[in-house]
Amino acid sequence: MVLGVLVALTGCAGQAEPEPRTVRVEVPVAVPCRAPVVEAPTWATASLQKGDSLQTKVRALLAERQQRIGFERLLLAAISSCR
Repeated sequence: MVLGVLVALTGCAGQAEPEPRTVRVEVPVAVPCRAPVVEAPTWATASLQKGDSLQTKVRALLAERQQRIGFERLLLAAISSCR
């Protein structure tokens, strides 16, 4: 029995301490988006009156369409800056 204990202790004494190692792990980290705030413009049709002529209303609608296209481009640029 004493011989068995000595053999067991000899086996434990022969083991080396494991060497610490640094392992680099690439992990994606969420970053908050800091896109500029896009303010909505004053739309061209906001100032139309009920009694305005048809030509005035059509011009305002065409102008607003161009405003909306520009506004949409600004929004898309702000969104794409977050990707």
